[in-house]
Amino acid sequence: MAKTKTTFYCQNCGAQHSKWQGQCSSCKEWNTLVEEIVQKPDQKDWKPKETREVKRTPVPLRITEIEVGNEPRLTTNNTELDRVLGGGLVPGSLTLLGGEPGIGKSTLLLQISLHLSQKTLYVSGEESQQQIKMRAERINPNPANCFILTETKTQNIFRQIESLQPEIVIIDSIQTLHTDYIESSPGSISQIRECTAELIKYAKETGVPVILIGHITKEGSIAGPKVLEHMVDTVLQFEGDRNHVYRILRAHKNRFGSTQELGIYEMQGSGLREVSNPSEILISKNDEGLSGTAIASTLEGMRPLMIEIQALVSSAVYGTPQRSTTGYNAKRLNMLLAVLEKRAGFRLGAKDVFLNVTGGISVDDPAIDLAVIAAILSSNEDIYIEKDICFAAEVGLAGEIRPVTRAEQRILEAEKLGFATIMVSKQTKLPKTHYAIRIQKVARIEDVVTYLFG
Repeated sequence: MAKTKTTFYCQNCGAQHSKWQGQCSSCKEWNTLVEEIVQKPDQKDWKPKETREVKRTPVPLRITEIEVGNEPRLTTNNTELDRVLGGGLVPGSLTLLGGEPGIGKSTLLLQISLHLSQKTLYVSGEESQQQIKMRAERINPNPANCFILTETKTQNIFRQIESLQPEIVIIDSIQTLHTDYIESSPGSISQIRECTAELIKYAKETGVPVILIGHITKEGSIAGPKVLEHMVDTVLQFEGDRNHVYRILRAHKNRFGSTQELGIYEMQGSGLREVSNPSEILISKNDEGLSGTAIASTLEGMRPLMIEIQALVSSAVYGTPQRSTTGYNAKRLNMLLAVLEKRAGFRLGAKDVFLNVTGGISVDDPAIDLAVIAAILSSNEDIYIEKDICFAAEVGLAGEIRPVTRAEQRILEAEKLGFATIMVSKQTKLPKTHYAIRIQKVARIEDVVTYLFG
């Protein structure tokens, strides 16, 4: 009988060690090494033994001799996901989708598989076929071409793939799979790495795109070794607060497109609804003139959004005034308040200032500085700002209004949503001379105060 081979893996970085030690020599974390049994057969392949073929040994080619084919992408019939992926699924690609428990990862991929015209195999290691059927009837009662398999052993999954020949494979989730080639429990570092390697080999050899769902740790990173994210072609992150109905899909890594795009969804009883115009959900429909609110034009990735900034300025009850923010950097708020004190003469040092970005999103775009200052001054003076005015400019320490990137895209978005005026920096350079929206250029904070409050 062959001797059982064991090795030690770091649960934090995935580094391999021949013996146990208190500190990982790679990532310097303590008490992260675990012992795992490793068994390496002579032949490892995703195909069953009876269907294996003799493969040709690859030879080096001059780069000018390599032929590149323009294979069309597979559209998922989901506009938001296609935008984030860069136009759709690339044949032979491996996509990893991560997110908090209960955020809607399984719902999103099941919804996509039910609406695809291609033959899709949805493999679940977490739910039974009956549970998936109940959820599928709520999302789409008439699925086109979706097959459900409940299995965790990769050899059995590949045997079913060989007989079914699907065009897209979805795995829910990679942490539940295990292979016979590794003698360790499902979810361990070696099992995750080996199962992913088998799926990559299958995707590259057959040209079938594979989508994996990945669990995340309490720190927010995808569970398993970091090498998992390096192995796959695309890493998507599904974000959002379970107390809110809106979800954001981002690309943290994309070998076939940009990582600047994002998709927005609304969680409903019938599944996830695509939000084509996110500005409508981030701006309140209140027609009353309320002081302390201002509309800012920001960018989330490549998409321009109109968001509502709310501010409340009141006299401090206790000795030290409070500075509280939600969805905005507190240090930047303190900086803008200091600029108002020094450059514009507003005495806010003895007042509480509360700032909120509506919609439950966090924004770090400096282009909303001017809207933040406008909302604070509006609350302080108790004078409301017209709802058809929006802002897109950065504020410097000298009180100057600075231009922001991609100003024309912000102006066109405000124009499309029906705003009458947008306030930008005087230094903003625009390619066009005429817009349907009025462009108010300002140079200093004093100009903003004069324009808004007289």
